[in-house]
Amino acid sequence: MRMMLRARLDTHASNEVYKRGELPKFVQELMDRTKPEAAYFGPMDGGRTCTLVFDLEDSSQIPATLESLLLEMEADVELLPVMNYEDLKKGLAGTHKG
Repeated sequence: MRMMLRARLDTHASNEVYKRGELPKFVQELMDRTKPEAAYFGPMDGGRTCTLVFDLEDSSQIPATLESLLLEMEADVELLPVMNYEDLKKGLAGTHKG
């Protein structure tokens, strides 16, 4: 299932990771783990934020996907099922009764 992960990294925790020179490695591991079809990074709500769209094959992958964000970055995370336009068109075609 296509999912959107939005994580707002805690400023203090992510600063510590940055100062140790480990932020590029952390981001690369997150990218390797999720293999996103889209990835965006920027400031939001006063802190570092990443937004990834990726395929979650099974709900059992949720802990492995989120734990490093929660533990290392003390991030506030949202994980939402999403559709692209093609998915939406397919879904709407199956619901029209008129």
